[in-house]
Amino acid sequence: MNIVTLLPFIVLIGAMFLMTRSAKKKQQQAAQMRDQMQPGTGVRTIGGMYATVKEVHDDTVLLEVAPGVHAVYAKNSVGAVLADDEYNRIVHGTDFDGDELKSDSPVVPDDASSLIADDGAAGATEEPRTDLTKPGSAEAAKTEEAETETEAAGSDADAADAKDTGNVTKNDGDTDAK
Repeated sequence: MNIVTLLPFIVLIGAMFLMTRSAKKKQQQAAQMRDQMQPGTGVRTIGGMYATVKEVHDDTVLLEVAPGVHAVYAKNSVGAVLADDEYNRIVHGTDFDGDELKSDSPVVPDDASSLIADDGAAGATEEPRTDLTKPGSAEAAKTEEAETETEAAGSDADAADAKDTGNVTKNDGDTDAK
């Protein structure tokens, strides 16, 4: 056989060897990372959930997924062991240096209670309401009301006069129906 015909097979076998070697190396690094887990460290599961390690067993790990909520996971389900500062930054959204807040960003409250001024008195008097009408519109409304009242009074007087005299007043367009 000629070396030229064997060359593609040799290249294929070499590529397979290199791929399996890098895969084994990644598996060893992942196993080493999982062995470094200790209670109190933050982890990310392969599903993307962040949790704190409470107990480490041979094949399983007890994770605290929320305050007071514990779940048992397989060690292989841990995708990454995070450093404390990275875990706090991701989970809590801040950088902690002990009890001191490192970030200079303003703290946003979870609810709107800080947006209302609390005077401490539940039955405190309310502030006077602001009149939002246009200046003079209240006076104009009063004069319009007075005009409509006088017009109504005038029409009532005309009707009373017509009844008293016995004469029927005709308006334009009215005809006698005899």
